[in-house]
Amino acid sequence: MKKVIKVVAAIIENDQNEILCALRSPEMAIPNMWEFPGGKVEKDEDIYAALVREIDEELGCEVKATGEVFNDNTHEYDTFTINLISIKCSIVKGSPMPSEHSKLLWLKRDNLDSLKWAPADIPAVEQLIHEKIVFSN
Repeated sequence: MKKVIKVVAAIIENDQNEILCALRSPEMAIPNMWEFPGGKVEKDEDIYAALVREIDEELGCEVKATGEVFNDNTHEYDTFTINLISIKCSIVKGSPMPSEHSKLLWLKRDNLDSLKWAPADIPAVEQLIHEKIVFSN
């Protein structure tokens, strides 16, 4: 059985209702695909603490969760299984700057499906797009 890696992802929305998308660098696993920034939850670490730590490490800014878990998805890749827990956040200090990712992009929900997303992130992307449709009706 493959090891399950628990990962948190930040769905960061700005004042213009745009979502922060991060392009995985060619050196990363699942290269050149888009994802919500985040990373592995360490042993004995709570998901919210992991989220704050990972965003500080990856983007050099501070976030706070604005709600409970938005999406919880388990996806099986060829060599590992990921349990991706997406949490909506807002930036409380600093501006996101890529350190591990090739590129950062702010996109409206309507345009999220124009990117090539990492498979584990797709359920959260679809939920965000659907949520927009529900709220605007």
